[in-house]
Amino acid sequence: MQELTIRTEPIPNDPENVREIVSSSGFFHDYEIPVAVELVQERIGKGESSGYHFVFADINGQTISYACFGPIPCTKNSYDLYWIATKNEFRGKGIGKVVLNEVERLIKKLGGKTIYIETSSKPLYIPTRKFYISNGYKVEAQLKDFYDINDDKIIFSKLLE
Repeated sequence: MQELTIRTEPIPNDPENVREIVSSSGFFHDYEIPVAVELVQERIGKGESSGYHFVFADINGQTISYACFGPIPCTKNSYDLYWIATKNEFRGKGIGKVVLNEVERLIKKLGGKTIYIETSSKPLYIPTRKFYISNGYKVEAQLKDFYDINDDKIIFSKLLE
């Protein structure tokens, strides 16, 4: 694999890059994709005051993975990981782990102590749940039928040390 570079500042092409990454993954509904794009646009427009932070992974100038995170309002040191996705053709190569590790490093630098992540209980998300568990996250809660009937919300957390 070519050299992976990490950056944290969005560039003008990133709304479209994020659209491509999220669309290629097969894990997100059509109505979720504009939300992912909108968060990048908000960060570009408002800067850090948007409350959204990003990590982008590029290979040879192509953005292939990203994560979006931010502080949870009304908490002192808790953060949500809103999005993490890798282009489908690059999945399974450890890139998501690199991006997640950078997210954790940045959250610690910002004074964060705990990261929360939510995902679906559907079988499609078994690899996602295994990914979080393999990276030291634990299940904190499972909210029955949250997204839909037979589609629970699973909340993971990790205490940063």
